[in-house]
Amino acid sequence: MSPTNNLSPTAQATLLLTSHFSKPNKQSEKPLTNTEWGRFALWLKENGLTPSDLLEDTSIFLQKWQDNKITQERINSLLQRGHSLALAVEKWQRAGLWVITRADAAYPKRLKSRLRNNAPAVLFGCGNKEILNLGGIAVVGSRKVGTSDLDYTNQLAIKAAMNDLVIISGGARGVDETAMLAAMNAGGNVIGVLANSLLQAATSNKWRKGLMDGKTVLLSTFYPEAGFNVGNAMARNRYIYCLSDATVVVHSGMKGGTITGAKENIKNNWVPLWVKPTKDSSAANSFLVKQGARWCAESVEQLDIYNLIKAEVSSFQKDELASPPQIQQKELFSSTDHEPSTATSPHRIEEDASIQDKLNGNKKNESTDFYQLFISEMSLIAKDPITVDAIIEATNLHKSQVAIWLKLAVDTGSIKKLTRPVRYQVL
Repeated sequence: MSPTNNLSPTAQATLLLTSHFSKPNKQSEKPLTNTEWGRFALWLKENGLTPSDLLEDTSIFLQKWQDNKITQERINSLLQRGHSLALAVEKWQRAGLWVITRADAAYPKRLKSRLRNNAPAVLFGCGNKEILNLGGIAVVGSRKVGTSDLDYTNQLAIKAAMNDLVIISGGARGVDETAMLAAMNAGGNVIGVLANSLLQAATSNKWRKGLMDGKTVLLSTFYPEAGFNVGNAMARNRYIYCLSDATVVVHSGMKGGTITGAKENIKNNWVPLWVKPTKDSSAANSFLVKQGARWCAESVEQLDIYNLIKAEVSSFQKDELASPPQIQQKELFSSTDHEPSTATSPHRIEEDASIQDKLNGNKKNESTDFYQLFISEMSLIAKDPITVDAIIEATNLHKSQVAIWLKLAVDTGSIKKLTRPVRYQVL
């Protein structure tokens, strides 16, 4: 059986049009860029076509297509690489890599929601795909940082892992790698968004424990065997932010990928941005706060980790989010084309229909009131023993927040914990 048989026709066509299957050379036809693919795919959809249609006779379907850069000759040349695709996919699968496209159900909803038609057409990865849709906290920073910054990163990642929050970072030396390894070694879930050498990373001893435990996923939007490229490193930053629910910048220089990614997030209002206080006068941390980021607690012990993802969007973000729905771009090919748009919620993809509405109506209350709302809800849904999954489904709260409030309720005698299997019941 050909390795490509595991890919849908739409996935095959998307890969052929947008991906490299060997190291690029000047003679080979360049795959469509993300922007080019977005333009072409939107035209296909508006004309009642899908990428899989192009696996047949393109002359029938592309008669009306006119574009100076995306010529019919270029499209045909890219589509004729079926043999190269099969060889590449076989090699990647042997190393444990998988491929998902925007049309696949496993494609991260946060990327679609925040990037819309600019979301990457193809994702290469290895590890547990389910982690991609969990959200979490992105931790980013410079490659060369001091011991205090690395200690802060290490403690923050461990705290996130202990509270069942995913750590998302870029796998580079320094802050990125420290955060990922700390969370992985603490038994937490980790997403690594790599700019290069995914194939090598997938077989590295460094990430083996997390990959084997199903707690780590490594991801790239680039050719899995690509070497380091500054442009790729800059481009992948947006995916780190957009997969998260909030991002912490531990240390940023005045130039480089960290500040570029942070400024792009501020501009696009993707997720709340937090910055670690520092005495380093050469750092751009203060600059980022002036641009719209917020200071973190100076020590991780003082840090309310859930406050990072609960932060309200700023007033200018609210104005933008109130834009008329007709300005939103059309969704491209997806198995969830008819799902309601989540574009109006940049850092909370799924809104709670019950408790969350109550929280929104009580913004002036203290956080302890939120806990009481949770207890009130439990009095309705947990008269009979109920599992954690059922509680999460009923309240639509984050599972880590549910875990904390359940522990508090059990400790204070408001709720009884049953075992074999684990369930909860109000007293």
